Amino acid sequence: MIYKRSSQLFAEAEKVIPGGVNSPVRAFKAVGGTPIFVKSAKGAYLYDEDGNRLIDYINSWGPMILGHAYEPVVEAVIEKAKLGTSFGMPTELETQIAALAVSMVPNIDKIRFVNSGTEACMSAVRLARGFTKRDKIIKFAGCYHGHSDSFLIQAGSGAITFGSPNSPGVTEGTAKDTLLARYNDLENVRTLIEANTNEIAAIIVEPVAGNMGCIPPNKGFLEGLRQLCTENGILLIFDEVMTGFRLARGGVQELFNINADIVCFGKVIGGGLPVGAFAAREEIMNYLAPLGPVYQAGTLSGNPLAMAAGLAMLQALDKDRAIFKRLEEKTAYLHEGIERVLKANNIVFTINRIGSMISVHFDANPVVDFQSAAKGDNESFKKFFHGLLDEGVYIAPSAYETWFITDALSYDDLDFTIQAIDKVAKTL
Repeated sequence: MIYKRSSQLFAEAEKVIPGGVNSPVRAFKAVGGTPIFVKSAKGAYLYDEDGNRLIDYINSWGPMILGHAYEPVVEAVIEKAKLGTSFGMPTELETQIAALAVSMVPNIDKIRFVNSGTEACMSAVRLARGFTKRDKIIKFAGCYHGHSDSFLIQAGSGAITFGSPNSPGVTEGTAKDTLLARYNDLENVRTLIEANTNEIAAIIVEPVAGNMGCIPPNKGFLEGLRQLCTENGILLIFDEVMTGFRLARGGVQELFNINADIVCFGKVIGGGLPVGAFAAREEIMNYLAPLGPVYQAGTLSGNPLAMAAGLAMLQALDKDRAIFKRLEEKTAYLHEGIERVLKANNIVFTINRIGSMISVHFDANPVVDFQSAAKGDNESFKKFFHGLLDEGVYIAPSAYETWFITDALSYDDLDFTIQAIDKVAKTL
């Protein structure tokens, strides 16, 4: 495919935007080449500035669970925009989406909307510290919770891609309050807790990791975290920015029947617009201002356009309960097809999958944490990425990202993708 226009646009962007992008992974540094500039999208497809059509397996990093330009969401945004785009005042719409979200997700009584997943996770940790009156948190190597200072300690995704998990600008004082654990390793977590008795406010975790590729929790891992938190007065925070309203109607809490103390949302809950949220039971949420001492605010929080998009999306998912089964079936079909053609071409690989999240790792060993994810053959991934791009299939430009399946994908699209992977595999 030809990307002349994208190359021109990237050169122009580099003059006025750091790295030419507003989020680092988009720059293609991990895979080489020039970023693709998108002109439009519909359903399962992206259309770039050069007129190429690409089958999309990023889906805006997760939120387009029903496909791009999903009509009810588009119509809701248009109609709301006609009445005004922002007020900085309460609207009825905020209560409507809050009530629906609370009804869909187990174990939450109240929810507060913010503008991004980063903001949601940052606010959740502040709330946990205020509620417990403790300072330290535990996070897991390779899990990404946004770019707030507390989380840039061996973060996943872009931080791994650029080899700088400990970002300059994060103070030593902040870093010392963030304890780093190994994902899927309960004994490691237990050791950290025992070494910091009565000092840990929260454990924050992607209950299904998506920023070191898709890595599901081992059996008993989340249950063990829940028990450790309960025994030690620690709040368990599920970062469901990726998994919330995607892996199940009520997210991972419903899928595994495990209650977190605070849950963070993003992606799907905004219907494609910039929205995040955090939620918990009433006694915790009432610690937030104006009821309690923990301050959190935002002029654009509860923005009417974002709330309209999110409400339309959640209403669609709430009405069509079969969607999660359809998504799982499509993802399983893709998994089986990829496995078949990679084996036929003698490629060394491991595929991780859960629900509508899937990733291909170029390593024969199980990928269960950051350390095992980092052992993958990145040179093969680069060839794999660009080969698929040439065939009209767009996956994340990083080996450390999950793919997201959308309901708009047809089985013809999946077959096309499997055939494209077969072609590319012959060149690896």
